[in-house]
Amino acid sequence: MCKRPPPVKVLSGQLRTADRGDGWLIRLGRGRSLLVSLVWMQGTVLEVQLDRNAVLLMDETGTFAVQGVNNIPKGKPCLSQGKYVMVMGVIQAVSPEPVIRAVKMADLSELAVLHRRMWKLEVEDLQQVLA
Repeated sequence: MCKRPPPVKVLSGQLRTADRGDGWLIRLGRGRSLLVSLVWMQGTVLEVQLDRNAVLLMDETGTFAVQGVNNIPKGKPCLSQGKYVMVMGVIQAVSPEPVIRAVKMADLSELAVLHRRMWKLEVEDLQQVLA
């Protein structure tokens, strides 16, 4: 059994410019980059498309789609417009917009202001440690 690396916190804007190789290579600036496949993202639900088993989310760098939402245990509370949610998943595509196949979702709406304010800093901090 091969052990998956832990999810990497990323912003949708970083995925948009990722390159495909053995995984997805995101650029961190200053010549540094990071190979990712399992990602952790946060954003606000813009649109729920249950018939397509998907939701459209937006973080501070743009929009991204999340697929497979109907199959996630406890995912239903996350599926309404305006909720601030966390999604963990596998990158399916990066353009024209990132598409993630969800493994886990959680509703962070209760403390959304705090989560939203901290998110970019958390992403930068983790990426500096990993790169």
